[in-house]
Amino acid sequence: MDITYFYRSLKCGISIKKVFNTLTSEIIKTKEINEIYAPAHRADPISVIRNIWFVFKNRNKKGINHVTGDIHYCLLGLIGCKSVLTFHDTSSLDEAKHPIKRILMKLIWYKLPLLIANKVVCISEHTRQQILKLTNRKDIKVIYNSVDPSFQFNDKPFRKEQPVILQIGTAWNKNLLNTIKALTNINCHFVIVGEIDNEIQNILKQLAISFTNKNSLTDQEIIQEYKNCDIVSFCSLYEGFGMPIIEANAIGRAVITSSIPPMNEVATAAACLVDPTSIASIQKGFLKIITKDKFRESIISNGKENINKFEVSFIAKQYLNLYAKVNPIEI
Repeated sequence: MDITYFYRSLKCGISIKKVFNTLTSEIIKTKEINEIYAPAHRADPISVIRNIWFVFKNRNKKGINHVTGDIHYCLLGLIGCKSVLTFHDTSSLDEAKHPIKRILMKLIWYKLPLLIANKVVCISEHTRQQILKLTNRKDIKVIYNSVDPSFQFNDKPFRKEQPVILQIGTAWNKNLLNTIKALTNINCHFVIVGEIDNEIQNILKQLAISFTNKNSLTDQEIIQEYKNCDIVSFCSLYEGFGMPIIEANAIGRAVITSSIPPMNEVATAAACLVDPTSIASIQKGFLKIITKDKFRESIISNGKENINKFEVSFIAKQYLNLYAKVNPIEI
């Protein structure tokens, strides 16, 4: 049996592809795989039709077709084929404010694909609960994202006098401004990975926060940033999953993250949980990690245990079992 993975256009970003790279590197050990990228990156009617037609022409007639996320509507090109659909979040629906656009989005991106797919996967229980509002299906399975094996435990002394705090990502949902304000009067060095504008730079300078901004890092350079830091900050307002949490767990760094789904689901007891809308709560969390040695050591220790449920061979086995249910004859 072979598996064809369909990805959104690379112009839409590589986050989903990076997550699945870890999975497919394990799947390919026992199965033949084919990876295909949709040509159109927009969400207008012509682009949607173009992608559906492209998937139809490239469909795997005998094996399994796995739509990896975002382009859920491509299931319309897989009618009659064996198919698996992964949902990462419902952000596309959440962002559709116009009533007509929301109705069309709900139908084409969600309801019809949910009717067509043989099996449906969500990457968190939070996402599953959101998807259950759109369907009567009772067989939706949660399979977490897997952590890249390149993230290996790296022990180092904690710098209490001036800890290095690592922020991964600068999009609106990463809650960068609240995080910066929470660091006021905390002696630290703040490393921000991602583009920041002049306004953010000026605020950092006004608040006298020592910082470094880095962009366009390679995967290995990002891993090195995890190794160099003392705390990983991930106080997002919205996420589909939260990879930096488990990457920090794997490296052996203390994590501060939001006490909302799915971050609290991913982190469990392996992070300091804070209210992302409260600057005081975030600041209190940073200070707790910095000053409370036993607490900091406990969340790092819990991280070693937490990482087991995201280990790639464990996640790959869950997907292989799912594929076996879709195509039992050829497994």
